[in-house]
Amino acid sequence: MEGLSNFLAASNAVLWAEPVLITLLLTGVLFTIWSGFAQYRALTHGVSVVRGKFDHEDDPGAISHFQALSAALSATVGLGNIGGVALAIALGGPGAVFWMWVVGLIGMAIKITEVTLSMLYRNTDDPDNPHGGPMWVISKGLPGIAPKLAGVGKTIGVIFCLTLLISTATGGNMFQAWNVGEITHAYFGVPSIVTGIVLAVIVGAVIIGGIKRIGRVAGTLVPFMVALYLIAGIYVLVVNYDKIPEMFALIVKGAISPQNATGAFIGGTVGYAFLIGMKRALFSNEAGQGSSPIAHSAARTKEPVREGIVAGLEPFIDTIVVCTFTALIILSTGVWNRDATAVLDVEPNITKLADGSWQVETVNAPESDELPIGESVYLIVEADPNENTGNNLHKLNGTVIAAEDGTKQIQWSPLVTSGGPAMTDLGVYPNYVGATMTAKAFDSVQPGLGMWLVTLASWLFAISTMISWSYYGEQGMVYLAGEKSVLPYKLVFCGLIILATFGLIETDTDLDNMTGVGTGVMLFANVPIMWIMGYQAMRAYKAYIARLKGGEFDAEAAEVNAGK
Repeated sequence: MEGLSNFLAASNAVLWAEPVLITLLLTGVLFTIWSGFAQYRALTHGVSVVRGKFDHEDDPGAISHFQALSAALSATVGLGNIGGVALAIALGGPGAVFWMWVVGLIGMAIKITEVTLSMLYRNTDDPDNPHGGPMWVISKGLPGIAPKLAGVGKTIGVIFCLTLLISTATGGNMFQAWNVGEITHAYFGVPSIVTGIVLAVIVGAVIIGGIKRIGRVAGTLVPFMVALYLIAGIYVLVVNYDKIPEMFALIVKGAISPQNATGAFIGGTVGYAFLIGMKRALFSNEAGQGSSPIAHSAARTKEPVREGIVAGLEPFIDTIVVCTFTALIILSTGVWNRDATAVLDVEPNITKLADGSWQVETVNAPESDELPIGESVYLIVEADPNENTGNNLHKLNGTVIAAEDGTKQIQWSPLVTSGGPAMTDLGVYPNYVGATMTAKAFDSVQPGLGMWLVTLASWLFAISTMISWSYYGEQGMVYLAGEKSVLPYKLVFCGLIILATFGLIETDTDLDNMTGVGTGVMLFANVPIMWIMGYQAMRAYKAYIARLKGGEFDAEAAEVNAGK
């Protein structure tokens, strides 16, 4: 496991280097300005389209605008909103939320662009199973620009599909299953592997029915689960209403100045808050990944731009609304900078290992109901300067284990640092990773609320995300190997759900690294496609808006509404 963690960490360092983030920001700014702030059209015209104002049963495609949006949202509004936001705050502090907002806003323009492109180049020869996505955009579109580059277009399409499958396996599958297994075990003692098996059966039963069944399930599940989560979130915020202005100020302050260590939070630099906020927002709303265009390509419409505008609603709903709710719940309840659960009786001895790392001896676990066997915990220690926190604090991770005499002990992981770690604080903190932290925030307001609400929401969000991402990966396999590859792919997808609950992920850093790789590789493949082909989306968008302003679609809307 340590070797895998090191590999993922090294990969993240490349995939999420500063130039990559700046490029993505510039991409969003470019299409925002080029389109004349298309975000406005998404929030106005896009809402009308989703309401069915322009739906025609005889238009090409398999599912309605609402079902397409729901299918795409079921992939984005998931555990990234519950666990991902908690992860952003745990690692990057409140300032990370500000950068999530920024990505959410510019992500609306990115989504409009990439979905419009996919709609322009989608294949609807089989009305019940349309095909679309960046792989089709580049393989069909590039030869139109430069016929001699047809082979290059196909190669880029293959590369995109390979990155799509990596992201499907990690963020779209294993991240979801692990989070559900973790929170179900934490609250109900159900072994994670049992959760994985149940999830695999449920997801398999849905995805076997193809995009139409996925669209129907998503169209029912997404509105219900979002409404349930927001209602409970409103209750928590009403209880803590007096802290909300302070939390907004904390978010803005954390985005422009370093954040000091406090309680369980070990501090964060402005740059790290920016990095973590960007990663978590992109993982949550998928802007620039090129994934949701695959779902939107199944929409029933003869106007490609129309579905692109609908897609612009995704980052707004996902990041600006749902993620902000989660962030305010976590910040206002104080669970992110909580006090230690217990304190070690004695300071443990520290030994330098042959590889240069430091090993803290196994010690007796302090008495606490929050430190059951198997619980992941950490101490805060001083060591080398930490470039992520702006200080010299580090987390020393450990696990509560059963000793031979029946008592509980804490076994610590080695810490890599040039100098020996110093323990100035013997407080033990349970490692609330992902959705578990959000659940604890709900519990702090109403005991048991997090236990039932967040566990239920985690199951619903994870299932909805996995069924949509399974379809994304399926379309990648169709492009790579044809329809015959779909059934074996679905079996592997369900197998990965079970594999994820075997204990591959242990800490918030492991979780961040795994999902970061999945998101990062897709950005490397999809953003160049947008830069090469984006002018076609903007040309089509401007032409559509001119027709909209000219009243060309008024008669169409009246005809549809008259028939209802």
